[in-house]
Amino acid sequence: MKHNLQTKSWWGAPKKFTTEKEERKVSWLELFYDLVYVIAISTITHYVAAHFSINALLDYFYLFVIIFWGWLNGSLYHDLHGSEGLRTKLMTLWQMAIVAALVINLHSDPEHLLFNVTVVLLIMQFYITYLWWSVGIYDKEHRKLNKPYTMLYLLSFALILATLFVEQPYARIMFYITLVLNYLPPFISHNLLIKQSSQLNLSPSMTERLGLFTIIIFGEVVLGVTNGLIEMHHLSAMAWVEFVLAIAIVFALWWLFFTLISDRQCKAGLVNSSLFELLFIPTLMGLGLLGASFSSLFKHFIEPSEHTAWVTHCFGFSISLFLLGIWAMLYFLEEPDYMKSFKKNARQIILATTILMFAFTCIPLQIGLVLYLSIALIILVALILCLNSIWYKIVKIRENNEGEF
Repeated sequence: MKHNLQTKSWWGAPKKFTTEKEERKVSWLELFYDLVYVIAISTITHYVAAHFSINALLDYFYLFVIIFWGWLNGSLYHDLHGSEGLRTKLMTLWQMAIVAALVINLHSDPEHLLFNVTVVLLIMQFYITYLWWSVGIYDKEHRKLNKPYTMLYLLSFALILATLFVEQPYARIMFYITLVLNYLPPFISHNLLIKQSSQLNLSPSMTERLGLFTIIIFGEVVLGVTNGLIEMHHLSAMAWVEFVLAIAIVFALWWLFFTLISDRQCKAGLVNSSLFELLFIPTLMGLGLLGASFSSLFKHFIEPSEHTAWVTHCFGFSISLFLLGIWAMLYFLEEPDYMKSFKKNARQIILATTILMFAFTCIPLQIGLVLYLSIALIILVALILCLNSIWYKIVKIRENNEGEF
């Protein structure tokens, strides 16, 4: 009996779903895991930067969403069921190997690209299905909750497999159906939790993981700015001005996200947590597209081409998408009573700024890059100043009210 207990401790069975959660720090293994996924996102971002077209954007959307799905499932599994044993480490490292294989196959020659990537996606789909199914072996109370995951993920696996035998555009449609199926299980499990009088909330450690993943994507945007400047070859004084403006835009977006969203508690419940996590998809996708547009923006303003309009529209669309993501996320965050008026005003101003930014980049203006970036920066700085003004007014009113007592 003692030997069996030592073996289980060494192997490390998944932590039970009903185990009381403790606040914990994100482990080094989890950070290592994040980096592999960011490499995959960086790879598809570089591809769309070099091939601006509708099909490239559609492929980028699918790959980004499926990569984020893989990251999210692995992260949630580690957060809910991770242990100090060998099993958790091996399960994480195996998933990292699959993602690394995906990155390698994304560089396949065009003739074999679709087949190679589809095979890796099949392996990833099957592996994540096994990840959730296997928890039921160790935790009987979890078996009912993982049924929606197992069944819908297996259905997605079958559809991905079927795409190998179907011509376009039907194969593309089937791929997109699998995205819907892959993101449905939490909403079905929510009803099962209600029947069990249980509730699953987004943990502080998972909130931290989402923030850390976002900051790494911000690093990719900075890389896009530097790559765009490097491709100019001749670095004049004006080029450095453009660089400073571009970095300032990235910093303004960073300020908005990590001031308004990061380290804030999500509303209780699995549905709120799942919707909040889903909103990271358009938000991070906007950041990824911004990095892709920055990679080409400098060059296209010096040497206009047929893709110049694509690049400028992508620039505005990506910032607008990022702001829209923040606008939606604010709805799902908890706040004290005195903050409710700030959140309401903030969402209105952010939405107005999103529309203004999108309109600015869609209007064909014959201006230089310095003025173009300056106007975009002014719009973002104006948003920050407005939010700060509203915030300090609320703080001052609250201090005055407290002073009266």
